[in-house]
Amino acid sequence: MTDTAASFIARSTIKAEDMDHRRKINFNIGKYNAVVPQGKQQFGELNLARERAKNIKWKAIENLDKQLEEFEAAFTKRGGRVIWAEDTETALAEILAICKEKNCRQVVKSKSMVTEEIKLNHFLEEHHIESVETDLGEYIQQLDGEPPYHIVTPAMHKSKEDVAKLFHEKLDTKPGLSPEQLTLVAREKLRKKYVQAEIGITGANFIISDIGGIALTENEGNARLSCAFPKTHIVIVGLEKVIPSLADLGLFWPLLATYGTGQRLTVYNTVVTGPRQPGETDGPEEMIVILLDNGRTNILANEKSRESLYCIRCGACLNACPIYKNIGGHSYGTTYSGPIGSVITPHLKDMGEWKHLSYASSLCGNCTEVCAVKINLHELLLDNRSEAVKEGYATWSEKVAWAAWKKASLNRPLMNMGNRRMKNWLVNKVFKAWTAHRAELDFSPRTFNERWKAEREG
Repeated sequence: MTDTAASFIARSTIKAEDMDHRRKINFNIGKYNAVVPQGKQQFGELNLARERAKNIKWKAIENLDKQLEEFEAAFTKRGGRVIWAEDTETALAEILAICKEKNCRQVVKSKSMVTEEIKLNHFLEEHHIESVETDLGEYIQQLDGEPPYHIVTPAMHKSKEDVAKLFHEKLDTKPGLSPEQLTLVAREKLRKKYVQAEIGITGANFIISDIGGIALTENEGNARLSCAFPKTHIVIVGLEKVIPSLADLGLFWPLLATYGTGQRLTVYNTVVTGPRQPGETDGPEEMIVILLDNGRTNILANEKSRESLYCIRCGACLNACPIYKNIGGHSYGTTYSGPIGSVITPHLKDMGEWKHLSYASSLCGNCTEVCAVKINLHELLLDNRSEAVKEGYATWSEKVAWAAWKKASLNRPLMNMGNRRMKNWLVNKVFKAWTAHRAELDFSPRTFNERWKAEREG
């Protein structure tokens, strides 16, 4: 077992037994489950809308090279600059070069999972550049020194009492403030940062190839402020976020809102196609888009896992997953948690080190059922398991156990062999994985096959 897998098991074991954590998660996901049906009512044919979205993403990913080149041509025509970053190190080096060029000492940053993926905040801090998260959930997590807990709702695991206590400790506010009061405190602190920062950094929900733009969807307006106030706007986005046309937003924005937060549409929806143009009064003087690979072309090259690149990061699969709801987002030990994270992380990083995530699933199929773009997530988890075995990452004990299981399953006399005590000993004492966290198995005195024969003979 790798250190990563051992760490995952240790963290998930602790979280699964934390009843207070489970109460908070069930409360917040319960609120999500209550509003999602309302958002779905806007679709006359929801299944058809999801199918159409999947087909659009299929087209975009199958022609990814052409789509991205079309985006770059249109974007640079309006004065923007595109940087292609193969990995984390390249992306960080490019960002640092821009910061040095602009004599940047302060950055405002909107919510972005890609920046979490490359650990941008820590990198900038090491180079004495203040990076401030302006999304309220991300700001809470930054104050607490924690990574996001969830793709969409970073502080889902915290109650309002937890946040009030955190603000009291970190910002010296009065104890026991209400959510409204806490929000006003954060607003007062963050508003000053927008006008002070030299650079604003955002992610992008979508890359729109035909017009050369990026689309942002949010509820707080902080992404708009981050890209409009500072003189330089940097966008860091995974190259799989591309959609072919501006017209496609009419489908993707409502889908993302419904499956992400249960809304018909989020409050602020923005399309940015470059820096400030002649005659315009607002916007950045310079806009740079960094297209990040960082393992995504590994997924693109894999015909089975390629489908996972259709993901629009709505987070619905996390909210539906019984494993996620018990062990929480931080137990996964990686940027992308839940079912989608378990699918893509072994390909983005290293299959041998991260294959255990593909086993963190009940294979109930609920993730596939709720996916906004109908990705067959539970099947992709099985594909990952199969690939790990084929690549030789299965342990010796695992190989022996499955070889014995296969041999016995295909041989009825072997299945019937042995008494109840021997079978109980073999499963509960020799193979201890089941009983590590569960009660012992107790075999019946006779197998079903033996009972069936006895009934027929009788």
